Amino acid sequence: MANIKSAIKRVQIAERNRLRNKSYKSAVKTLMKKCFTAVNNYAADPSPELMQEVQQSMASAYSKIDKAVKRGALHPNTGARKKSRLARALKQHEASQSVAS
Repeated sequence: MANIKSAIKRVQIAERNRLRNKSYKSAVKTLMKKCFTAVNNYAADPSPELMQEVQQSMASAYSKIDKAVKRGALHPNTGARKKSRLARALKQHEASQSVAS
């Protein structure tokens, strides 16, 4: 354990930041899973209501990813990669729907 006052404070700040980063990363993972689930549901049975749900989950995931990047919890390239994966999942299912039609 640190004895110097500034070192003690740095330990406290590091722990606070670790918990904040953990909550952002956990929320991003949860929202991404919800988005992928919504896309799979839409792919199985395309309907306007399910597409609305996909758009809503995509928007909330994008928002949380952008906030995590802004706060420094995620690296900018990691945030871009996660958003790209979400967009690619939707695009692949939309493409398969247009081919099937």
